[in-house]
Amino acid sequence: MRLVSLVLFLTFTLLPFTAGHIQLGLSEGRSREQKVWVREGSSAVLPCHLSPRKMRESSKQLPDKISVLWKRHGGSVHQEPHVVLEVGYSGLQKTALLMKPRVSLQEPALRNGNFSLRIVPVRSEDVGLYEAQVKYKTEVHSCHVELGVITVTLFPPNPVMENELLLMSCNSSHQASLVETCWFHSEHPGRTSRTFCSLSGTLSILHPAMSDAGSWRCQLRYSDKEIVSATFNLQILGFDGPTSPVVYAAAGSAADLPCSLSYLPSAFGMSVVAAHWSHLAGGHLQDWGISQNLSSRSFPLHLPVVGPGDAGQYRCTVSVGHRTISRDVTLAVVTVTPSIQGPVSEGNHLLLICSLTHSQGHEHFQWKHLDPAPTKSKLAVATSHNLEGHSSQMGPTLEIPQVSQKDTGTWECSVYGPEGRLGAVEYDLQITGAQVSSAPSVLSGQITFGLTLTIFFLLAVCVVALALQKRAQAPAFPALEGMFAVNVPWKPMEENQKGKMQQTEC
Repeated sequence: MRLVSLVLFLTFTLLPFTAGHIQLGLSEGRSREQKVWVREGSSAVLPCHLSPRKMRESSKQLPDKISVLWKRHGGSVHQEPHVVLEVGYSGLQKTALLMKPRVSLQEPALRNGNFSLRIVPVRSEDVGLYEAQVKYKTEVHSCHVELGVITVTLFPPNPVMENELLLMSCNSSHQASLVETCWFHSEHPGRTSRTFCSLSGTLSILHPAMSDAGSWRCQLRYSDKEIVSATFNLQILGFDGPTSPVVYAAAGSAADLPCSLSYLPSAFGMSVVAAHWSHLAGGHLQDWGISQNLSSRSFPLHLPVVGPGDAGQYRCTVSVGHRTISRDVTLAVVTVTPSIQGPVSEGNHLLLICSLTHSQGHEHFQWKHLDPAPTKSKLAVATSHNLEGHSSQMGPTLEIPQVSQKDTGTWECSVYGPEGRLGAVEYDLQITGAQVSSAPSVLSGQITFGLTLTIFFLLAVCVVALALQKRAQAPAFPALEGMFAVNVPWKPMEENQKGKMQQTEC
């Protein structure tokens, strides 16, 4: 009786210990089932690793002879499994015909306990339960991984064209009822059209822009609390740069209007590309053809000389395959109009008016007087000097109350916006009587005084000379100037003259 009691005691005592070892062995030999969600078209890695304890028992590295067998049960565990990939002890590899180019093992990692299956790219028919059996020595290790596929569909398919209606839908292989689908752009949910939650799961973008490109994530929520998501990169074939670019050019200068695609069309397998420019000027539509260039994505328009009549809106149209996209570019021309045409005389009141065609409303103007010698030091001195000398340097109108010689030269009107300097135009101011160099004011006064004194001296000399000349021509006896001749008989007069002479002698 005592012997039976002892046996029963030992049995119930050892039973939990034995059961624990059996359960531990199962957990080591077979890993728990995992689930992996992957977007269709991307790559998937079905994980299968030995535990750290098993690796320590194997001296941190497995033997050369390892057998790995991956099987798939299809969409349900009740379906008959079929071989996906098998690697024998000899290293010979067998692959299912439908998955041969897409499945692989990282053979160098096998001896480190990594038996993960890689599938590139994943297809919708790859869903199902995958099982791996690994044999080495007398050990057997197994893994179970369920692969679920999320499908993101775009209509029309890539490339998505700018300003063309875009429909995006998202669904998965999960069997439960779909409760809600949400879309997030760049992982920043907001109230714009880029974030959308609905029951249908379809997101529509009426006019896709380049700002809609980038990373998108669709999130699916099911009735069994399962939440799955997939991330994809949306590529939009459109134009680089701002949506409505404006090019600022000075009247009389050249201008280049940009037209550059966001991607090379050949990257999408498209080889038919053509571009042309058009401009409505004076009621007449002008067209410029651009030659095809498959190695470039830029189709600019070069205008050698522009004037106010060339300003306005230009359109660049690019045909890619059977679809076309277009972008409008505005040419704004900067001009200077003086209040006095031609050379300006000193002392005149002058206005220089800087005008801009097709203003956007945010531009402002600044005037500078450029030094004839374009050195940094001289330019800085000239600019600061003129800014102090004139009060209206900021604004479209430059006012010079009294033109002087220091105002001669080139004046520059620059157009600025929030992003910085946009363009500039120059005006050459010519002043009548302008001299190459002017003497200092003190020396100029001395010269003027000397000239005045010289002229006065010459005038005095001339007056004296005239007086002397007049005196030299006068008679010796001024009293005789009033005498006149009378006809008298000769003899009596001769006697009278003798009598006078005698009287004089006495």
